[in-house]
Amino acid sequence: MSILLIVIHVVVCIALIMIVLLQTGKGADMGAAFGGGSSQTLFGSTGASTFLSKATTVAAIVFMLTSLTLAYISGGKTTKSVVTDTQVPIEQPAQPEDNAPQTDTKSE
Repeated sequence: MSILLIVIHVVVCIALIMIVLLQTGKGADMGAAFGGGSSQTLFGSTGASTFLSKATTVAAIVFMLTSLTLAYISGGKTTKSVVTDTQVPIEQPAQPEDNAPQTDTKSE
């Protein structure tokens, strides 16, 4: 089940990216907003919602649903950690070296 959701999620991610990149920007309709030739249309200067905007909405909804479902599924998993199986090393006190120079701190 999880593998199927991941595949659907990746396909929807790629589709959402492609759909958004194919759409024209809002700046393309600026001429119509200031009295251009198509401002007398039935739906106003923005026009009817296109297929790409509806596809974006559907892809975004599917993306959100698959994201929430995958987060819910992965939230309940508990895995065994490798760190809990290792032994803690025994700490030993530091031994002074025999060849270390002795510092004499006599005050004069």
